[in-house]
Amino acid sequence: MNRGFYTIMAAQFFSSLADNALIFVAIGLLTAMKAPPSLTPLLKLSFVLFYVLLAAFVGAFADSMPKGRVMFIANLIKVAGCCLIFFSVHPLIACAVVGFGAAVYSPAKYGILTELLPAEKLVAANGWIEGLTVMSIIFGTVMGGALVSTHGGAWLMTLDVPMFDTGIDTPVKASLAVLIAVYALAAIFNLRIPDTGARYEHQERNPLKLIADFAECSATLWKDKLGQISLAVTTLFWGAGASLQLILLEWAKRSLHMPLDKATTLIGVLAVGVAVGAAMAAKMIPLKKSLTVIPLGIIMGIVVMSMTMVYSVTIAAPLLLLIGLLSGFFVVPMNALLQHRGHVLMSAGHSIAVQNFNENLSILTMMAVYAIMLTLHLDMNVIIILFGFALAGLMYMIGRRHAANQREHDSLALIGEHKH
Repeated sequence: MNRGFYTIMAAQFFSSLADNALIFVAIGLLTAMKAPPSLTPLLKLSFVLFYVLLAAFVGAFADSMPKGRVMFIANLIKVAGCCLIFFSVHPLIACAVVGFGAAVYSPAKYGILTELLPAEKLVAANGWIEGLTVMSIIFGTVMGGALVSTHGGAWLMTLDVPMFDTGIDTPVKASLAVLIAVYALAAIFNLRIPDTGARYEHQERNPLKLIADFAECSATLWKDKLGQISLAVTTLFWGAGASLQLILLEWAKRSLHMPLDKATTLIGVLAVGVAVGAAMAAKMIPLKKSLTVIPLGIIMGIVVMSMTMVYSVTIAAPLLLLIGLLSGFFVVPMNALLQHRGHVLMSAGHSIAVQNFNENLSILTMMAVYAIMLTLHLDMNVIIILFGFALAGLMYMIGRRHAANQREHDSLALIGEHKH
């Protein structure tokens, strides 16, 4: 790996760290405002929304200039979103602006890898990115928790800038100032990212043509025999992952009798498993063998269902570590394959935009289904079994589809040989 790659990693880590801490600071702000609890889940929704709404446009933007510059602009948008709260703008709107920046950032973050590295290094690079993203989730959760805690806020208020009135008069504003500093640090790393020299032909600016172009790219990826399998797996994985975090918190409360602040440590355990699984996959699975990991998705669904039989933290922790390990091990090769197919079939930015659209649509859909289940007062164990069964079943169907594609490919190759 070259120096440019490590610069991208540093920029990605700090930007993602601030993203993850921001949600907790925003929740703290809603609590201070005495906002109704129903607004809390909307924070996540407002953050993810622009990934879906802007999917047709951010790919073209990412390919219109050097990726490092795109990432720098995106981080400035995130800083602007944080600053809005200082001017008494509602946290939901501020989170949406930061989400807008994150949506712009993502195609550039992944797209630059295919420009910078050869195909055989993509699995290893993805292992790094996923591992660092998971670390940023863990540290971001810890950092967000510390910033909104009484001690953290009080300590920040004791810090002062000599000869200068910052206007920071509440612990929440002090926490936001810390997040702005972290985003600014990420932006400095963005400026150090080398120009890969990759240039794409003139990018379309007409919104209708961009939407048509995006629909065409989406259809191309879904029709491609390898693209459709890797896209289906990653779409399912991210939707399931987001739901599993919420299910985990509720399950910890009901089955393990853990308060919220303790339950978040279980998300940390799950994330550590993902990081280890991602690192193992990066070492062990070459790009051409990436589809051999599909059965792990089925096993993961079955293991999730076994959560219903667990009532102690000592068993819950290793079980969640195993779930994380399985998910990290099977998603990294799929991500790498998807990027490689996207790069072969279209430009890097466009393929990542298609991926983001599908994955975030999956997150919104699964969140909605989970919310409906809770509204219907379904038992937590019933929800977990339905979730695990759906995950294993869908992974089985994806595996069957891949086997059918393989048979079709082999028979076409055979017909081609007979013709010669």
